[in-house]
Amino acid sequence: MTTGGLVLAATPLGQIGDASARLREALGTADIVAAEDTRRTRSLADALGVEIRGRVVSFYDHVESAKVPALLEEIAGGRTVLLVTDAGMPSVSDPGYRLVAACAERDLPVTCLPGPSAVTTALALSALPVDRFCFDGFAPRKSGRRKEWLGTLVSERRACVFFEAPHRLAECLADAVEILGGDRRAAVCRELTKTYEEVVRGTLAELAEWAAGGVRGEITVVLEGASATVAEPEDLVAQVEARAAAGLRLKDASAEIAEIAGVSRRELYDAVLAARRAAVE
Repeated sequence: MTTGGLVLAATPLGQIGDASARLREALGTADIVAAEDTRRTRSLADALGVEIRGRVVSFYDHVESAKVPALLEEIAGGRTVLLVTDAGMPSVSDPGYRLVAACAERDLPVTCLPGPSAVTTALALSALPVDRFCFDGFAPRKSGRRKEWLGTLVSERRACVFFEAPHRLAECLADAVEILGGDRRAAVCRELTKTYEEVVRGTLAELAEWAAGGVRGEITVVLEGASATVAEPEDLVAQVEARAAAGLRLKDASAEIAEIAGVSRRELYDAVLAARRAAVE
């Protein structure tokens, strides 16, 4: 293994057997192991039969910025820092980005030991067209912001993969039905690679109904990309109203959705007004 520098290493999502030989070597030879959860990293090493000889330091979201300077000095001094998170690849919705960026700025060596990823695993299992995709991290927690984010996916042709907390999944899928329509296909991947792995595929409406009963475990969602069909203004009224309910002026909400969907702002605004008039008649 190359000495000196930052080493990013993917760790198993759930199956210890997915750990690579290079990860085993790195855990045993690194001068410093920067871990999102030191206890979980020590448990991983024990399960792999590896003795961590280097110093183990915590490196999670709330201390990441504070820990970067000291780790940079260690790397600049010729020591090897191994960065691992609880599962999957560091810096992908996990700590690591700031340290990588700081190393790049100082021209310090950075390498990566590839391995398990919830993103690519879910894409492969989704049974959806995923030759082009975007990754959006965790869905916004609040409904208003979540609907705004979903609005940006109305005409997104690429598949979208994102993470969601199990206790928010039902609400997220219900918002997706409202903003994207119940016919858009998706896949909910639960507990990937673990004993109770489950992949539920269907339309957003079907998945929202399924999730309403409660879901447990680590969740990754794959959303089908939008079709090439141009939306009619009348089909976008609910999305505009959702933005307006979140606090946007009606004209601004109409303008945003119109730009995303590629329709006339004026026609969409008029369609919203017409729908409101019809609702009170």
